[in-house]
Amino acid sequence: MSELPVPGVRAGHWTGAGTGVTVIMLPDGTTGSAEVRGGAPATREIELLSPRRVVDQVDAVVLTGGSAFGLATADGVMSHLADRGRGYATAAGPVPIVPTAAIYDLVESDGRRPGPDEGRLAAIAADDDVPFATGRVGAGTGATVGKWRGREFAVPGGLGVAHARVGDAVVVVVAVANAVGDVVGADGRVLAGSTAPPDAESFPTPRPFQEGNTTLVVALTDGRLDKNACELVAGSCHDGIARALHPAHTRFDGDLSIALATGTVDVHLDRLRATVIDTVAAAIRHGATSGAAG
Repeated sequence: MSELPVPGVRAGHWTGAGTGVTVIMLPDGTTGSAEVRGGAPATREIELLSPRRVVDQVDAVVLTGGSAFGLATADGVMSHLADRGRGYATAAGPVPIVPTAAIYDLVESDGRRPGPDEGRLAAIAADDDVPFATGRVGAGTGATVGKWRGREFAVPGGLGVAHARVGDAVVVVVAVANAVGDVVGADGRVLAGSTAPPDAESFPTPRPFQEGNTTLVVALTDGRLDKNACELVAGSCHDGIARALHPAHTRFDGDLSIALATGTVDVHLDRLRATVIDTVAAAIRHGATSGAAG
């Protein structure tokens, strides 16, 4: 199986021409919450993750290309899960809970976008006995970064993974770097960013939506967290985004984080949140540098 370091979590990709889908399959009892800080998100079922909403378990998460069109990939994942009897129990049968977020990659894909069939294929791939690939694969296929001085100066982004430990708990972050800003290292050095000449204008006017962007982050742990704690962890993810991207959280980004907890070991919440910040930054840097290499 394509397992991530959190026990019971599997992940798979479907990769097409300039776009793709990544599905993270979760064990029963996984709790989650989310936070959106970017100005242009494309999402599905994210509001359901609020601690104020009744559903408190998540079956899978989908990261996809195709902008808002790509949100249809969740239909295929839901069907795949329903066939296995997974989902929120209702009188008419289980309804799988599948939060989904999309990046804008329609320029890179020449308008091609994934749909339900591609979502199902990515979910099926999570059961393949292969390592989980990073770089220009899955949802990171059409990702780009460094567009703040014009799209013509952008460079490839990608999908990255980083992990750490907090006591007995594991933390794993999957990030898709598709940002207006540059990806920067801990020392401030640009790792992947605009190739514009020094005298190029910052944020040229007008800024058309086809230069759309979104950095997506999923933070997973086997720690025991309720939805309120997951919401706090999701907020900390954005500190990691701000460390790895400059500028971050612009009006033209749909930056979003989802925090998930499988709940098998005890974990100190504040230590976890501090660790997540560094791990998110590392995953974004890994995605962008892997994308450039691939």
